[in-house]
Amino acid sequence: MSAADAAAPKITYTSSNADLSAFHVAFDAALKAVKAKAGQEHPLWIDGKAVPSVSPRLEDRSPIDGSLLGRFSAATPEHVDLAVQAARRAQKAWGARPWRERVKILRRAAQEIRRRKFEIAAVMSLEVGKSRLEAMGDAEESADLIDYYAGQVEQADGYVKPLGKLLPNEDTRSVLRPYGVFVCVAPFNFPMALSTGMSSAALLAGNAVVYKPAQDAPWTGLLLHECYAAAGLPAGLFNYVSGTGAAIGDALWTHPRVDGIVFTGSKDVGMRMLKEFAVAFPKPVLMELGGKNPAYVSESADLDAASDGVMKSAFGLQGQKCSACSRVYVHQAVYGAFIEKLVAKTKTLRCGDPSEKDVYFGPVVNARAVKTFEQAAAAARKDGTILLGGERLKGGVFDRGHFVAPTIAELPLDHELFFRELFVPLLAVGRVASLEQAVAEANKADYGLTAGIFTAKKEEIEKFFDEVEAGVCYANRRTGATTGAWPGVQSFCGWKGSGSTGKGGCGPYYVAQFMREQSRTVME
Repeated sequence: MSAADAAAPKITYTSSNADLSAFHVAFDAALKAVKAKAGQEHPLWIDGKAVPSVSPRLEDRSPIDGSLLGRFSAATPEHVDLAVQAARRAQKAWGARPWRERVKILRRAAQEIRRRKFEIAAVMSLEVGKSRLEAMGDAEESADLIDYYAGQVEQADGYVKPLGKLLPNEDTRSVLRPYGVFVCVAPFNFPMALSTGMSSAALLAGNAVVYKPAQDAPWTGLLLHECYAAAGLPAGLFNYVSGTGAAIGDALWTHPRVDGIVFTGSKDVGMRMLKEFAVAFPKPVLMELGGKNPAYVSESADLDAASDGVMKSAFGLQGQKCSACSRVYVHQAVYGAFIEKLVAKTKTLRCGDPSEKDVYFGPVVNARAVKTFEQAAAAARKDGTILLGGERLKGGVFDRGHFVAPTIAELPLDHELFFRELFVPLLAVGRVASLEQAVAEANKADYGLTAGIFTAKKEEIEKFFDEVEAGVCYANRRTGATTGAWPGVQSFCGWKGSGSTGKGGCGPYYVAQFMREQSRTVME
């Protein structure tokens, strides 16, 4: 790590008011080095060996300007089978290995991520259109996730717990043991943090992993493989199979020798996995399935804080977060004043190439996202009022990439854009008469991931937390009304259509979900 790297402050999703001069120096250097590597060809990695595919390769192109970042092998069902078999062979010894050794290796992986964090962040910025701070937050979170989950194993003493006795010569212990092989399917929006969090928890628990990165982020996923390999993770425990969901999705989640799935992605795909995976008998399916996250602005709210928090949550990463604030309910007494502040602040967002210093708002990830945005904007224009945005951005770099405008739309409360997850930068706003009405509207959605409230009344905060159907709740959070969870600080748990287990990532119960209990009684 260079002197500039060492001097740069740690970046989280809520970082602000820090001296970032050293950070930008280090990021510029990493960006230059990463661009020099663009265009290379990359194989699959199965059982510790490079495996090129013979099928057409995936072209990884930047959403910023369409430039070629790399050509990645596209796995076939046959490759998936090879990866699962390799994982099964490697897992037996890994699961039997003392848990302290597993923890030691994974903590080395966390250090490797930190050593390469500027390179990782630069790749993410180019590959999925993250701003510099968002990309670095993703890289930093990845390392913190490993350390936090490793700490869970340590605190639980390897998940071995003495139980009670019925007879004086009876000794019984509860032991949590790995399932075997987990398929890990990652999304594009947090391509390092979510990939690392899901896979490291599975590995720390003693499982092996077959990993498919998002089709739009294979390079970032490859860097995770390299960090694990550099840390000394034995071959076969983390198998990297890039490819399309259409080609290998079914092969991954219907393979008879896969013991569990950990997935972050859309509700539709997740529900299909859930229905098709466990056929012969129940198997674990750990899922985070998106959100349609509400915020409520009360008549007593600090409107400056509320408008900042909603704007940052709505338009960070161009609205492409499962935790993004995509709908806001505003008390009628402050509706006009809040909207005025929100629109004015959103107009100041700097849009452009997000790998550049001080650019906040970049492109959406691909052409499909642009189409989704255009359709949603057309519906908002037809049935409501677009207060800001609603169109593609044009001119200069905007003409080369997938750029759309941050958009705020006033809509009837029963409009479908209040309930359908879009994953684009379109915020629906509506007028309500009370907290009770806001909570009722919020709970009508199928999703229940994050929610936020802005109010000066403690009793309203308690009522909101008690009644809103969401696993992650925030009050008066200026740095992000519904976004910004961090390992060990905010558990990230989806309710209803946003999750499958009731216990989320970043939280204290996560690693144990990758294990099953065995009771062991010995008569002495």
